[in-house]
Amino acid sequence: MKKSALFFIFCVAHVIVFAQKKPNMVIIISDDHAYQAIGAYGSQFAHTPNIDKIASTGVRMDRAYVTNSICSPSRATLLTGKYSHKNGFKDNETSNFDHSQDLFVKDLQKVGYKTAWIGKQHLGNEPQGFDYFSVLVGQGTYFNPTFINKGNQREAVEGYVSDIVTDKATRWLDSLDKNNPFCLIIGHKATHRTWMPDPQDFGKNDHKKFQLPANFYDHYEDRLSAAGQEMSIDKDMQMAYDLKMYESTEKMKTERSFARMNEKQLTSYMAYYKPIKEQLDMQKLSGKALAEWKYRRYMIDYLNTAESMDRNIGRVLDYLKEHNLEKNTLVMYVSDQGFYMGEHGWFDKRFMYEESFRTPMVIQFPELIAKGTISNAKIMNVDIAPTLLELAGVKKPAEMQGESFVKVLKGQDKEGRENLYYHYYENGEHAVSPHFGVSDGRYKLIRFYKRVNAWELYDLSEDPSEMKNIYGSASSKTINTLKKKLKKEIQKVDDKEALTIFNQKL
Repeated sequence: MKKSALFFIFCVAHVIVFAQKKPNMVIIISDDHAYQAIGAYGSQFAHTPNIDKIASTGVRMDRAYVTNSICSPSRATLLTGKYSHKNGFKDNETSNFDHSQDLFVKDLQKVGYKTAWIGKQHLGNEPQGFDYFSVLVGQGTYFNPTFINKGNQREAVEGYVSDIVTDKATRWLDSLDKNNPFCLIIGHKATHRTWMPDPQDFGKNDHKKFQLPANFYDHYEDRLSAAGQEMSIDKDMQMAYDLKMYESTEKMKTERSFARMNEKQLTSYMAYYKPIKEQLDMQKLSGKALAEWKYRRYMIDYLNTAESMDRNIGRVLDYLKEHNLEKNTLVMYVSDQGFYMGEHGWFDKRFMYEESFRTPMVIQFPELIAKGTISNAKIMNVDIAPTLLELAGVKKPAEMQGESFVKVLKGQDKEGRENLYYHYYENGEHAVSPHFGVSDGRYKLIRFYKRVNAWELYDLSEDPSEMKNIYGSASSKTINTLKKKLKKEIQKVDDKEALTIFNQKL
């Protein structure tokens, strides 16, 4: 055989082997899971061994942020690699997602990937770009949820949502030819309000002592939007709806989540919560004592709910190991945004303050990421799509605004983004004023509008809890520098609405 022929055969074989080695991808997205409630991020009270395992075998991203801290816009950003004003999904109240636009999963399909989204997506009932999907209807329910499957087929499934989503995910993996690459997105309902644990997890965190955040009794001086919000544990967290302190079984049954339960599930809930309600009635708490009781119960329900999610993440990790898929599979765990665990006295998210702006993100990929890596590079959820495309050998589409952080994962880039740009639009639930802003890692400048028209500025090196708005006392040089950075980012992402507001005088 001639050398040229041998060389040709070698090249063809090399291309085939390379194609088969495109990395598999498993992206696990939780809902409202705070980095403060994860062991790998230093939590003293959280029990998250499987999320921690991803971090210990890969990288913990300590400066991962979101472009818009609310659930569905966050998922829209993940899929498109574009900011909310470009992908068309700005808020949960008025937006409709255009699935026909370019999505990173569609680009993966073009190079041979099988793709699936299973669980919560909350972007309508007709996903595109997936060979298979089974998504929760709307927000989904913790018990006996209903799914929309491909072909617009509705399916009611009895059981607890974290288990069901994982069952569906592993069954889909079983159906695949493992010689071809796949991208599986698992969307968990947990840990979304109203924090309803699997009965087997009752009591898992009830014995723990939770230290009240130092700023739990924040008075919001010089922060008008923070003062006007409606996400206070003390004032806005509901005793029945949120904390399950119903006056009777009959009233509990009228609430949507409990109405879906079968008799066994409902009996388990009554057996657990009824003694807590009886003890509360005997204590006759009010004022700060009641607020702190609510905080404690919130923490317990939240953490008990997270137990099932973490256990099911472990099931996925075990599946990959048992099927020899660990080495060539990137596993990313990320929340759709951060969440308040009593900081500023709050639950929920939305603000550009660190607890909701920053999101947990841990990634393992043995072929690329060194074990136990901790990265302080600044990245955003808009960067996930171009990163996954680069790893698959796909050129980033021109309209995609995110920036790949593959070099960060390789340890070749310690800084990541120079600046972080944020824009929150929703002007309804929880009464948080829309706002946009920029953070350079030390300073954060925020412009609130609509409900509140005001500037806020924080020096994160001196005030990491963002308690002191220094916009009125900082030097004009500092303010002008930050405004230039903000304007540059606004123009970079072509946010015309923000630019108009930015140019208005207060």
